[in-house]
Amino acid sequence: MAQLLLVEDDTTFSKLLSNFLGKHGHQIKVCSNLKEAKEALSHNPDRPFEVLMLDYRLPDGNSVDFLKTLRSEGNRTAAFIMTSFHDVRTAVTAMQIGAFDYITKPVNPEELLMVLREALSKGDATGIKTAVKTKTSVKTDKQSLDYIEGKSKISKQLYEYVRLVAPTDMSVIIQGESGTGKEHVAKSIHKLSKRANGPFVAIDCGSLSKDLAASELFGHKKGSFTGALMDKMGQFEAADGGTIFLDEIGNLGYDVQIKLLRALQERIIVPIGATQQVKVDVRIIAATNEDLMANAATGDFREDLYFRLNEFKIEVPPLRKRGEDLGIFIQYFVDKANQELDRNVRELSKEVMDVFQKYDWPGNLRELNNVIKRLVLLSKEEIANSSALPAEMITSMEDQQKPAGSDLKALQETHEKEMIEKVLQEVRYNKSKAAKLLNIDRKTLYYKIEKYHIE
Repeated sequence: MAQLLLVEDDTTFSKLLSNFLGKHGHQIKVCSNLKEAKEALSHNPDRPFEVLMLDYRLPDGNSVDFLKTLRSEGNRTAAFIMTSFHDVRTAVTAMQIGAFDYITKPVNPEELLMVLREALSKGDATGIKTAVKTKTSVKTDKQSLDYIEGKSKISKQLYEYVRLVAPTDMSVIIQGESGTGKEHVAKSIHKLSKRANGPFVAIDCGSLSKDLAASELFGHKKGSFTGALMDKMGQFEAADGGTIFLDEIGNLGYDVQIKLLRALQERIIVPIGATQQVKVDVRIIAATNEDLMANAATGDFREDLYFRLNEFKIEVPPLRKRGEDLGIFIQYFVDKANQELDRNVRELSKEVMDVFQKYDWPGNLRELNNVIKRLVLLSKEEIANSSALPAEMITSMEDQQKPAGSDLKALQETHEKEMIEKVLQEVRYNKSKAAKLLNIDRKTLYYKIEKYHIE
């Protein structure tokens, strides 16, 4: 039985959801706004919530900003966003700052249970993953690399660079959009390096609290600060003899950047509160979706640290530029989803493939993986058809096909959209109140919010 926190301002929907999850053995605390959610999180120390289920738009703010604040305060509880706006770009932003996943409304029960099960299996979303190379079959290792490489010219160039830099001990910056597979590139470098038998420690710097980042990376001594009840080994020590992967390194605070520069230059660290130095033999691979050089120019990132990290840079291309590889990635994710969900989807229909090839994939490989997993979950037959696709993809295709120019219907829809947006703002995005003022039912309001991409 899991302890869940549901933050949703639609009382009817929250009752339905809490009853449904209650029947599946979970305990649910329901809050209708962010203020109540903050109080619930602070007043529940004995049994903390295992998963946060957050509606995107709430009367006193949005859940993306709320989650960002929680992460900065050190709260790493697994969380996912529920939105009726079908906006993948909002979901990508949410996942960049620590959301586990997102679900679009109306919520599909099987999809909800799948995402919830995965969130619970991930634990407390600490942002730190450690892997030591174990004995695996050559076939499995090769399959993993083939999936990442693809067959396109741009993919071959990417992995030519990986193979070139892997045997060295050079520090590497991997740059690319969110969801492009930067961690897979880092793991491939590690697997092909002389450190392959050592640990691979991956750290999501975006999920580290500013106050505790130095402790997580370099460790601390008992009593060195409030809450330091015992000695703690830092992740640099844990990665000794192997590779440490710092994802979204641009999120590290300035003081931590100074300590990191010293670790790079001198191969030593000093745990917080310690007087003795600790030698570490670690290779650093950093990843970012930002332009660190531009950040260095504005003072947001140390220039000397950037140049020390940038001994070799690898650009990971977005999925929209890897069209020749799309079929390879689709097959890999379909096979993976079939195995995880005990399904038997053998192929995707022509309509689905047409949508996939025209869609711009703002969430890249991560989004493709999620879409295919949902597609497989909702497909009862061996051929997955377009009825199981997320609504935002269908809407995106419809928008592309609309003729240019305006007509009477377009003008009417524009006026309707403006009216709905105005009323929603007046009632602080309370959808039940908005529906009453507009003299329509909630279901119709949800439909129009989705249709007009109102946020």
